[in-house]
Amino acid sequence: VQLQASGGGLVQAGGSLRVSCAASGGIFSIGDMGWYRQGPGKRRELVAGITSGGSTNYADSVKGRFTISRDNAKNTVHLQMNSLKPEDTAVYYCYAYASSWSKVVYWGQGTLVTVSS
Repeated sequence: VQLQASGGGLVQAGGSLRVSCAASGGIFSIGDMGWYRQGPGKRRELVAGITSGGSTNYADSVKGRFTISRDNAKNTVHLQMNSLKPEDTAVYYCYAYASSWSKVVYWGQGTLVTVSS
């Protein structure tokens, strides 16, 4: 299984950006999907996750600003980021569990989001 992330870039503070991640190859039924991020000098942290049934969870720092969604038919997950802040600057990594009951997790290559002040 491969995860291909896209949509990162440079945006001014207060702006919006959408990152997407598509899973391909040997997929039967993907489980939870989501995004982690790692900013400069920071630990990797969970940003948002979504189950195959659509239940979501968010880091407190992004609640009300970010929205995660997924398209099960296309095995894709999206992260809509609004009201971006400089502290959101990070490499964003998507992940996907092999199935709803599996502990095997796949990772995307990361996409850089830079928010300028």
